Amino acid sequence: MTMDAITPPMAPERAREIAASFDLRALPRDFYDNPFPVYAALREQQPVRRMPDGSWFLTRYADLCAVYRDAQSFSSDKKVEFTPKYGEGAPLLAHHTTSLVFNDPPLHTRVRKLIMGALTRRAIAEMEPGLVTLVDGLLDAIEQRGGGDLIEDFAAAIPVEIIGNLLGVPHDERGPLRDWSLAILGALEPRLTPEQEESGNRSVTEMLEYLRGLVARRRREPGDPEHDVLTRLILGEGGEQLSEHELLQNCIFILNAGHETTTNLIGNALVALQEWPQEKQWLLGAIGRDAGAAALEPVLSTAVDEFLRFESSNQLGNRRAVRPVTVGGVDLPEGALVTLCIGAANRDPAQFEHPDVLDLRRENNRHLAFGFGIHQCAGLSLARLEGRVAIGRFLARFPGYRLTAVPKRGGRARFRGFLHAPFAVA
Repeated sequence: MTMDAITPPMAPERAREIAASFDLRALPRDFYDNPFPVYAALREQQPVRRMPDGSWFLTRYADLCAVYRDAQSFSSDKKVEFTPKYGEGAPLLAHHTTSLVFNDPPLHTRVRKLIMGALTRRAIAEMEPGLVTLVDGLLDAIEQRGGGDLIEDFAAAIPVEIIGNLLGVPHDERGPLRDWSLAILGALEPRLTPEQEESGNRSVTEMLEYLRGLVARRRREPGDPEHDVLTRLILGEGGEQLSEHELLQNCIFILNAGHETTTNLIGNALVALQEWPQEKQWLLGAIGRDAGAAALEPVLSTAVDEFLRFESSNQLGNRRAVRPVTVGGVDLPEGALVTLCIGAANRDPAQFEHPDVLDLRRENNRHLAFGFGIHQCAGLSLARLEGRVAIGRFLARFPGYRLTAVPKRGGRARFRGFLHAPFAVA
């Protein structure tokens, strides 16, 4: 299988053609396969581009950082943007306008503080032995079958269990979580199909119904708030408590936020190593030389951050200007809707040398895969741990793994990953 079979190249003239009429709501098929040449053309021609719907699309690293830093001028609240998209009273609207990531202080501050209290460095370190056991169990099953699917049988199975553990979801009740998550996050795509809308609304409704029962059980039998995020959210802290609506919607957010993005990190990394065999050989050599976990951690940490930069799990972010503001030399009016293209910023040559090259030894890799500023991903340390353990142990066990068919991408602009990646172990 050749590198081109996985990520097909795009001719410069084709990239410029798509960029010239760029519209997130009408993207051609070849964009989803390889959006990065289009992002490069936009960065060069119109780094702050006015979109057909009147919104603005940003592709430069420096401009994204400027917006992330200025939380006073740029709101994360999505009520104005999402009300016409989902409609008044829609379950999707109620969810996405209450979740942590799509809110401003004070709600954002209250929820984030409660979540971060259960994601301390010590708490995450204590998760590692259980994570290793989980990963090794998945690898045992793969070895018995002689292969499988990198996504279904490995990458997607890890975060579902980790986030399920954080919220104390019983193992035999975790079956629907992945499908619910994919449907709810899929409804965030710039162009919403009737099927995505129906599936997303149904999934929010079903998830809320399940969580009401889970919360009621936890109120009767609280867990350890130092490790059980759900108990911590129920109890509150410092006199701050969430309403039942806020609590349930942010449980959905936690289950979803740590799920697809981490699945994509692991899946994208293992597929990228098939496209970049020299980097794979270097990483295998490093793993072979430094068998000890402590010695391996910095090597794998650097590699994970490069995977995150190179194929960011979450490619797009959004803000709304609450006052007139200038970004990248362009004046934006009050109320301007802004799309932050994380995938483009992480390939900006003004910030990264040879940005289109996967370099697992890249130093000073200040990528934006986790965002930046007050909305930087609350679970970034947990995601990095999952990436290190999953990728490192997979490679140590199956250094000769190979894809047996062209992987199937998710076909989405916001979340970049694969739905299927069949493989065999040597």
